[in-house]
Amino acid sequence: MSLSPASTGPDITQWPPLDGVTATHGPALLAWAARARPEESRLCLVRGARGSGKSQLMAWFLAGSASRPSTTVHATVLSEGLFTDAVAWELGRQLGYGPLAPERLLERLAVDRRPLLVLVVDLHRSGRGPADRPAADPATLVRDLLAPLLALPQTRAVVEVGDTALLDGLESVGVVTTIDVGDEPFTAAGAAPTAEDGFLLPRTPEGHVRWDHASETAREHALDRALTAPDPETALVELVRDPGFLVHGSTVSLAACLADERTPAPRGLRQTWRLAAPHLSDAQYETSDRAAVLHAASLESSSLLARYLLPLLADHSWAAVWARRDTTVSALAAVPGKPGTILAADPLGNVFEMDAGTGRYGVSVPQSAAGVPCLDGMAACAEHGALLLSDTGALHHTGEEPGGVLGRIAAHHGRAGLADADLRPTALGHSPCGRFVVIGDEQGGVHVWSLETSEAAPLSRVLHSAPVTAVTSLALPGEGQTLVMSTAMDGTVRLWKTSADPMPRPVEQRPALATAISAQQTSVGPLLAVAWNDASLHLWHLPSGRVRVLPLLLPCSSLACTSAPVVADQQPPSDSRLRLTIGGSEGSYALSLNAARLWSDE
Repeated sequence: MSLSPASTGPDITQWPPLDGVTATHGPALLAWAARARPEESRLCLVRGARGSGKSQLMAWFLAGSASRPSTTVHATVLSEGLFTDAVAWELGRQLGYGPLAPERLLERLAVDRRPLLVLVVDLHRSGRGPADRPAADPATLVRDLLAPLLALPQTRAVVEVGDTALLDGLESVGVVTTIDVGDEPFTAAGAAPTAEDGFLLPRTPEGHVRWDHASETAREHALDRALTAPDPETALVELVRDPGFLVHGSTVSLAACLADERTPAPRGLRQTWRLAAPHLSDAQYETSDRAAVLHAASLESSSLLARYLLPLLADHSWAAVWARRDTTVSALAAVPGKPGTILAADPLGNVFEMDAGTGRYGVSVPQSAAGVPCLDGMAACAEHGALLLSDTGALHHTGEEPGGVLGRIAAHHGRAGLADADLRPTALGHSPCGRFVVIGDEQGGVHVWSLETSEAAPLSRVLHSAPVTAVTSLALPGEGQTLVMSTAMDGTVRLWKTSADPMPRPVEQRPALATAISAQQTSVGPLLAVAWNDASLHLWHLPSGRVRVLPLLLPCSSLACTSAPVVADQQPPSDSRLRLTIGGSEGSYALSLNAARLWSDE
């Protein structure tokens, strides 16, 4: 099928100048992308021999695509050397979902009806790992991800397929448009990028490979070469048992090899890599951050690797201190006046004290009634006890005499929610000092209660245009002021100093959902932690507005930030050290944060 640009098509002057292959085939590609009825042809295949200009044509199209909604590319994947999981991780990141497994990505896209245009470069050169395994075959990527993706009616794609028959005969995409840039054979202009010189490995006097000094080529292709070595098993074992290679080597190649159960691997490494690889595949991370991610992922499953990596993090701004996947956490709350102690609720509504330094559960917190299942939030209120929020919007209190302040708060919001469903509580938090409780509601309102006064009603403001998902507050030292922080389903994060009107604009708004929030004073100023459903954790330095983004290894529904606990027979921790506990449906883990370095490292 051939196309020519219509008179109402995009303005080609918004693209780079036409030259060579782009002059010949660029107008046809634009005409396909901007057609009035895109559902008639949702797939454009770019064919041609190696070196014929296919990738040049796609790069040209991408360079000007944002000039018009119908041509805007939402995600671009360079698929050479990637297998199905790695392509899904990259697509998820670019589309704002975070790195997801293929099935999870397809589930998210199935309910997201927005138009989607994807560019896939070098599909015919995709695949990784042992040659006889499915991950090495580009057809697996087509079957497990691209074909289901193109079955979604809102999806269009431009795919470079070389001279292969990949994606031929695909149904449900309408008429397949093909742009063939020619079959002129590729002629190498020089030495191959994997020439032997690129694989010279620097070594220590003892003969150990210095992967931190190795070339990018050597790091990226070491496992590929091992698979074709005369004794591949020995070569593979040497690499997967080398912690230096795990930090510096190719994340994708390791993931593909470890997915093959025939690959010998140290105990726990497969589990560690399944947790770490989606994040390590992001090229933005420096070596120290890669080591920190790998250390966090290995704490529970590969203790030897974790112990090896720990010294590398001595001066790093963050490091995990414990992890446990054996318990689901539905709510967390730091206990005022008890550094390093938090309350943790399980899915049955049972509440326990937890040691933020070790993750161990302590005593069970007695409740006046049976546990409250499906908790959505919890506030620890010092001597008053605790306030619990169920997923139905009901507030329950524990550890307080009848008629106390927490009972009055619960009764107030219970009556308000019955009178108006828009006032039903949806989020609950408290200040680290334990003097304030904050409640968010269905209509976007935020309500602040002081536990030191006998006020009959809270201080309230509507801060969001959607239900509130998380709230917290800080009593600012020396100012006599209270700073309230909240997030909502509209993707906003808002700050409100209660002595003044709310800020007119959110401090952050993203195409994602904030799922948890926590705040704490530090030696360098207030810190605000916000967990997002795209597997990212944003750590804000509120005085400067700087933000540090860390990966979330597990889904997060609750955060609790405390000062670092004091450990017997050890020096007291620096006042810049914090302990951030992360909990959710797949377990919990804790980070040690060095606030003095957290933002200076950026």
